[in-house]
Amino acid sequence: MFRNPNPKRNMRFNYISDGVARRGKGETMRLFEEGKKMASFLKHLPTVFTFIALFSLLIISSTSAFSPTVATWYGEPYGFGTTGGACGYTGILGNAPFYKMVSAGGYALFESCRGCGTCYQHMVLKTYIYVKCTSNPACSGFPVTVTISDLCPGSCGAYQFDLSGAAFGAMAIRGRENELRNVGRVQIQYQRVPCHYTGFNLAFRVDSGSNPFFFATAIEYENGDGDLSRVELQNGALGRWLPMQRSFGAVWKLNAAMPGPLSFRITSSSGKTVVVTNVIPVGWKPGQTYYSRVNF
Repeated sequence: MFRNPNPKRNMRFNYISDGVARRGKGETMRLFEEGKKMASFLKHLPTVFTFIALFSLLIISSTSAFSPTVATWYGEPYGFGTTGGACGYTGILGNAPFYKMVSAGGYALFESCRGCGTCYQHMVLKTYIYVKCTSNPACSGFPVTVTISDLCPGSCGAYQFDLSGAAFGAMAIRGRENELRNVGRVQIQYQRVPCHYTGFNLAFRVDSGSNPFFFATAIEYENGDGDLSRVELQNGALGRWLPMQRSFGAVWKLNAAMPGPLSFRITSSSGKTVVVTNVIPVGWKPGQTYYSRVNF
C-alpha cells in the first residue's frame, strides 16, 4: 500500500490550495458585483444622454426666449418709481409681494393699459448660461422679475423698461448698485413670465370716485397672466352679469348703482376665468380694499 512519505507537505499543499480557492471565489464575487454595476450603468446610459440632451435644449430654449432691449430708471434710487402711475396701483408697490420690483413700460409693453400687471424677467447682459454682458462690469447677470405698473411716455422706445430705482439696482452685483444706477441706461434682455404672488389672492380696491350711481375698482395681485381681458360684475345673488369697462390701467368701472354684495367674473388675457363671489359687501366704502380667497 502506498504511503505518502511526507504527509506534512501534503497537508501544506491542501492548505494552500484551499486558500487559493477561497481567494478565487472572493475575487469572482467581487468581479461579478462590479459587472452588475457596469451593466446597470450601461442600462441607464441612454437615459443619462437623454437627460443631458433635454437639459441642453432647455438652456437653449430659455436663452432664445429672451429679447434685447434697453432699460433706464426713474424716481428715488431705492424707491418704486411712482406712487401709483398709469396703472392705478396706489399705495401697494413698496410692500409685498412687489417689494418695489416694478417698471414703467414703453407703449408696446403698456398696451394702452392692457399690459398693467404683466410680469417680465430681466437680465443685464452678462456672462453665464443665458446671455453675455458687453455693457457694464457692474452687471450681475442674474434675472430680476418686475411687474408693469406705469407707462414710460415721451421718448421711451416701444419695448423700453423704465425701472424703479430699486429694480434697476437689483440687476447689479451686490455692492455695486449705485455704480450701475449712475450709468443710467443699459442693454438688457427680457422675457414675459407668469406672475406668482405667493400668499396673495385677488384684491379689489374700490376707487375713491365711486358713489351710489357709479362703481369702479382696481383689481390687484393676479397670478398667471397678470393682465385681464374682461371683467363682469354681479350685484346680489340673483343679479345678471354686467360687463365692466376699463377706466384706466388696472381700474374697471360700471356706470350703474351697485349697492352689493358684489361678485366678479374675471377673464385673463389667455382666456382663463375665475369667479369671485360676494367679495364686496353691502355698504362698501370708496378707498377700501376687499380681499378674496381665490386667484388664477
